[in-house]
Amino acid sequence: MKLKEDVPPLLLHVFRSMVWVYSIITFLPWYLISGTSAKQARAKRVKARSVSGNPAGPYRAMHSQNQLVSQLYVAMDTLDKVFAYAVQRFPHRDCLGTRELLSEEDEVQHNGKIFKKVILGEYNWLSFEETFQLAQTFGSGLAALGQRPHHNIAIICETRAEWIITAQACFMYNFPLVTVYATLGGPAIAHGLNETRVTHIITSKDLFQSRLMEILGEVPRLQHIIVVDSKPSSWSGLPHGIQVHNMASVQELGAMKMAVQRPQPLSSDIAVIMYTSGSTDIPKGVKISHSNLVAAVSGMAERIPGLDENDTYIGYLPLAHVLELSAELVCVSHGCRIGYSSPQTLSDQSTKIKKGSKGDTSVLKPTLMAAVPEIMDRIYKTVMRRVEEMSRVQRTLFVLAYNYKMEQISKGYSTPLCDRLVFRKVRSLLGGNTRVLLSGGAPLSPATQRFMNICFCCPVGQGYGLTETCGAATISEVYDYSTGHVGAPLVCSEIMLKDWEEGGYYSTDKPHPRGEILIGGPNVTLGYCDNEMTNKEDFFVDKKGQRWFCTGDIGEFQPDGCLKIIDRKKDLVKLQAGEYVSLGKVEAVLKNCSLIDNICAYAKSDQSYVIGFVVPNQKQLLSLAEQRCVRGSWEEICNHPDMEREVIRIITEAAVTAKLERFEIPKKICLSSEPWTPETGLVTDAFKLKRKELKTHYQADIERMYGGK
Repeated sequence: MKLKEDVPPLLLHVFRSMVWVYSIITFLPWYLISGTSAKQARAKRVKARSVSGNPAGPYRAMHSQNQLVSQLYVAMDTLDKVFAYAVQRFPHRDCLGTRELLSEEDEVQHNGKIFKKVILGEYNWLSFEETFQLAQTFGSGLAALGQRPHHNIAIICETRAEWIITAQACFMYNFPLVTVYATLGGPAIAHGLNETRVTHIITSKDLFQSRLMEILGEVPRLQHIIVVDSKPSSWSGLPHGIQVHNMASVQELGAMKMAVQRPQPLSSDIAVIMYTSGSTDIPKGVKISHSNLVAAVSGMAERIPGLDENDTYIGYLPLAHVLELSAELVCVSHGCRIGYSSPQTLSDQSTKIKKGSKGDTSVLKPTLMAAVPEIMDRIYKTVMRRVEEMSRVQRTLFVLAYNYKMEQISKGYSTPLCDRLVFRKVRSLLGGNTRVLLSGGAPLSPATQRFMNICFCCPVGQGYGLTETCGAATISEVYDYSTGHVGAPLVCSEIMLKDWEEGGYYSTDKPHPRGEILIGGPNVTLGYCDNEMTNKEDFFVDKKGQRWFCTGDIGEFQPDGCLKIIDRKKDLVKLQAGEYVSLGKVEAVLKNCSLIDNICAYAKSDQSYVIGFVVPNQKQLLSLAEQRCVRGSWEEICNHPDMEREVIRIITEAAVTAKLERFEIPKKICLSSEPWTPETGLVTDAFKLKRKELKTHYQADIERMYGGK
């Protein structure tokens, strides 16, 4: 979507004339040198097609029409072999990096709240050889503490170097690694630990104190807790029979007890049991084999051209999420270095970074980065608010450059002059060197994707996948700058469309075949822990022995073989008059409104209209309140009926502009004065809405909005 050009017609004409002259002079030399024609051809080519000729599929990438890819390197069929091969190739190159903590202090805000601020130094690096040695001794130490092959071990830890060292140790010694979100809450964490019968847990000092201490009595099998922090601590009040160790001491023990031979995992052995973030019900443990993850890594790596040891990846998303784990395994397998960060220290403006000091992207200058749409939406809104605050001359220059670049990249052309003169400062927010951004975890709006393409001067590979498919199913190609789709199937997977009569989606639909997305391939996991009924509903094996997963998402295939997500079975609600409303579609459209930080649409089948719960942008709503002479505390402003009416008006205008149907537009809303974070339990760690919890939380407001009170 183009930005509004509030420019006098004469000035606009002069600008376009100058651009036209510049383009005429530079186009031919640039076109010949840059290889644009080849890139354009690659972007427009057919990327996947049905191998059966049937519109229902299965669809495969053009590179894997005859056979799906299952391995990255020949005979490297387990994760320990892949890592050992990388260590052999890149022994002395940087592998895992951690920033030095220089100082930490409490900063009092204007409202009296205290925020902890940090000043961080440079990154300290472990080489591939050093990482391998630490993983090997840690695995040996765990074995000395009684951890046995094929017996599960859990990790509840922040994203940091010790997480990957632990994972590689477990892969080497064939300890299935149970990953649990730290924000799931005590009962859910205890459920995962008991269901997988763990006796050993790896955690951090902070999470041990804040999450584990309160549930230790509910995990009767637990014997050993290993704390990854370097400083030893003494712990009191522990249940009888539980010992606490320091990671370094376990590694020292492992070095003394190092066995000549260790048990080698098979490709069919379980590598990870990953608990899903629980957006609907009790979290389910997904059993992921070595071969599943090796296939997923192979498929993802194929979509990142030029991936090698010169790349730097910034790791900050939860490693308990399959997107981050898969991305980091891709990097390790190709010799890329990984510098660790967190959402609170990512940029110079992040909440924990002391004003005047540098965030992690400014120091690390990553070339590769993964992000969930929630984070990209925040970046988009932050930059656009800054644009609104610019002087008229600066804003005009930005808007003209933005719209010009949008026209050029839609044709497959680049804009090096605009990138250097206008977008360099925006690009520096992520370090200035980013060449590929990977988006996953939820749908990314076309407006945000296009914004990231333009302002950060790099392609955004939007991916689609689930924990049940190792996060790998599709990723859009970096040469393809079109939006609104998630790309073609990866070389490790294939996709079929299953008719869904209730929703009116059929593979025979014209002009595009539609239906429920079924994903098949070596990346499809082994199913859920102790949940045979759900396994039979969601997974099946075809006549050729290939596993498939029924996603519940509705998709349609484009003529070039790219998949577009258009609906979700669980998000579809039938209103009183018979109209079907896709709640996810409504939310995706309205989240582009600058007034909205987050939104959950809700509807009941015995009602005739949609309602919504909205987390408003504080700065925008306060400005609106001032215009309407509404005063009071933040909570009072959010609860004021005049503000609800104003937000409804703005939402309706945005919905009409986006061409939502009349029955899809929320008629009533509730403004939330508190943001939804994983800590509140209303969204997952990937910032997906927890609809069940949101419904419970806002039950009184639902009754008010539907009761007409």
